[in-house]
Amino acid sequence: MNKSPIDYSIYVLTLGQKGMVWLVAGGVFFSIGYIFYQNLWIALLSSLVSFGFISFRGKQLLRKRKMELNYQFKQGLFSLASSLSAGRSIENAFHESVNDLKLLYTDVNTLIILEFTRIHQKIRNGDNVEKALLQFSQRADLEDIRNFTDVFMICKRSGGNLVEVIRRTANVIGEKIEMEQEIALSVAQKKFESNILTFAPIVIVAVLAFSSPDYMEPLYQEVIGRIIMTLCLGLLGCCWWFTQKIMDIQV
Repeated sequence: MNKSPIDYSIYVLTLGQKGMVWLVAGGVFFSIGYIFYQNLWIALLSSLVSFGFISFRGKQLLRKRKMELNYQFKQGLFSLASSLSAGRSIENAFHESVNDLKLLYTDVNTLIILEFTRIHQKIRNGDNVEKALLQFSQRADLEDIRNFTDVFMICKRSGGNLVEVIRRTANVIGEKIEMEQEIALSVAQKKFESNILTFAPIVIVAVLAFSSPDYMEPLYQEVIGRIIMTLCLGLLGCCWWFTQKIMDIQV
């Protein structure tokens, strides 16, 4: 088990991940730069834009990890509710939930297994379950987990029905995840179409540049031609950025 708690509000890419992003994005931008300018030095300069995509990739992986944690948390809540229904205390229920989750997820480094194990260890070391859950919710940086922790603390102090609270929370999170998946599926095709429309002009320019070099020569040799190519490239970049923002739908 990882000794240091995970801060889910940030994602630090490994050196290998950064290198892969730089290689892939650098290759793409180098190709685009060479297609639009047919100049090796400008193409190399264009490849430096790939360093900005390291942060972009980090945000993508951060969002993916949060979605995984949210889904796994729902499974953990179902396991907790089952243990509580069997008459176990909330403290022992976390221990049994870890065993159940290990049957569901074969990887012992699964996020929810690590977190529930950490909560169980804190309880065994003398911390109360409310404090352990609160620390987890603060690190998780997820609305569903924060809301569950608040309701759990109020319910435990007032003597409410913990089993029903946990089961209902799991159902609500499950419905939200299903809604997010439906939205993701509905916009997936539009994302693909927008990417095709963004890169189609680049392919057309590449075909014309290499199949009819005389026809495209004024755009590469004259100053006004390079200005036109720069404006076109800038418009394509703006279009890609706007489509990414439009398609970035969060529930």
